[in-house]
Amino acid sequence: MGKAHRLVERRHEILATIEKTGRVTVAELSDRFDVSEVTIRHDLHALHEQGFLLRSRGGAVSTNKMAELSFDVRQQHRAAQKARIGKAAAGYVNHGDTIFLDASTTSHAIIPHLKKLSELTVITNSLKAAMNFLDSPQIQIMLTGGTLRRESISLVGSTRKPLLAEINVQTGFFGARGITIKEGLTDVNLEEVAIKRMMVESCRQVMGLLDSGKWNKVAAYTFAKPEQIDCLITDKDAPEDLVRLYQKQETDVILV
Repeated sequence: MGKAHRLVERRHEILATIEKTGRVTVAELSDRFDVSEVTIRHDLHALHEQGFLLRSRGGAVSTNKMAELSFDVRQQHRAAQKARIGKAAAGYVNHGDTIFLDASTTSHAIIPHLKKLSELTVITNSLKAAMNFLDSPQIQIMLTGGTLRRESISLVGSTRKPLLAEINVQTGFFGARGITIKEGLTDVNLEEVAIKRMMVESCRQVMGLLDSGKWNKVAAYTFAKPEQIDCLITDKDAPEDLVRLYQKQETDVILV
């Protein structure tokens, strides 16, 4: 058996294993295939670059196990699309605005572009977002409060709802696990959804940020009904039929 054939066969078996178990480690794959850990890392890197899996510390995870992934791993998924979406979304923020950022990795992609503003108030339940603004003293950060949810590095549960209700929030930016024309924007964790629902009600403009892979998918809980969504920013591979349906109901859809 030639070297190239063995390479293809090994990578095929790696994918079969990861789709079955959800995750693998470099060490166990090295033992199974009797090759060095360096070789396995090259395999995982190549498969990651092709979009077949996501790298994690010491191994890899399946792209179909997104609900269980950490923030850092999810941030790798469709990173180029998220970067374009984040840049476009930042264009809707002006000096002096008060905005909400949820704890999604797509909303997180806005942050580098917001640091250019001379004055801004950001309300967020994302500890990751708050930490990323530490070098921007001109931007005021308000955390919603609550308890730590490690998977998303966010605060959930008890919030400063009475105080937040008194603040005029121009725009809220919300990532999602799925969007349909019937269910609207949906997500998987009820505690995260509770925060999002509260902020959807408080924001004058609701903007959904999601890559094309989220379209026509439904997660467990709706946090923004279709009629509550003012604008959607997505990538150019979003399904044209669903984009047109949202445009017909007067939702702006920005393709980047």
